[in-house]
Amino acid sequence: MQRFQTRWNNSKYLLILFLPALLYYVMFKYVPMFGIMISFKDYNTFKGVWASEWVGFKYYSLFFHSPDFLKLVKNTVLLGLYKVIFGFPAPIILALLLNEVRQAVLKRFVQTISYLPHFISNVVVVSMMFLFLSPTSGVINKVIKLFGSDAVNFMQNEHYFRAIYVLSEIWQHVGWETIIYLAALSAIDPQLYEAARVDGASRKHQLLHITLPGIRPAIIILFILNIGHVLDIGFEKVLLMQNPSIYATADVLSTYVYRTGIQSMNYSYGTTIDLFTSVINLIFILTANWISRKTSETSLW
Repeated sequence: MQRFQTRWNNSKYLLILFLPALLYYVMFKYVPMFGIMISFKDYNTFKGVWASEWVGFKYYSLFFHSPDFLKLVKNTVLLGLYKVIFGFPAPIILALLLNEVRQAVLKRFVQTISYLPHFISNVVVVSMMFLFLSPTSGVINKVIKLFGSDAVNFMQNEHYFRAIYVLSEIWQHVGWETIIYLAALSAIDPQLYEAARVDGASRKHQLLHITLPGIRPAIIILFILNIGHVLDIGFEKVLLMQNPSIYATADVLSTYVYRTGIQSMNYSYGTTIDLFTSVINLIFILTANWISRKTSETSLW
């Protein structure tokens, strides 16, 4: 008891600061897990969760045998993988480039310009995309016409959706994510670079043997977290970008949940799909963490 009292006196202010975050996760992350039961019931809003009929795995069977199942999983996985393949290295490259800039004013200017899009609403970003890619007045199509080609209706063509989505995600978030890597770069001991220069190491060798190993823990941890969100595609931007003509590539699990669970008020079916997505994401993050722990000394736990 004496030991507990001592530890409480030493850390009570830190625990008070941590309390709002704890309450947030309890109220909005853990308590809502009770809603998982809805996926096993024929949920009726008037009867409530307990009084609704128990149907077991009925809605899971419906979803797995649905003609849309493979298309939804394929679209979601491809978007998630493209974000990891092209989006994950982008902030690392930008951070390494900024780290080479010696003029402080220029460096701060580029940082500011690059992370400002992170604070722009998805509604505004998608509106900008429609303006720039408009087949009649868009800047991109005006350039295409200058070279003698016909205008392209990018936002109505299913073949361009994935590229437009991934590029817009990179532009919107690359600067913000770069901050983490810049912080990791600032923690590298400058004396290592001085010693390398004395030994005649080129910038390439300094990059390969000092810089990248120095930020490797940050890269691995963020990579694991990115893998855990492969199926967790941003619902809002996809919904704003999509229309029935591009459902073949633009319809993902989150938008399908919205249409079936909210618009059609089939809450049990929507909860089933959402739970399936969460379980797959959990499997991805556990697998990535296990591989990281086996191949390196860095992991989430």
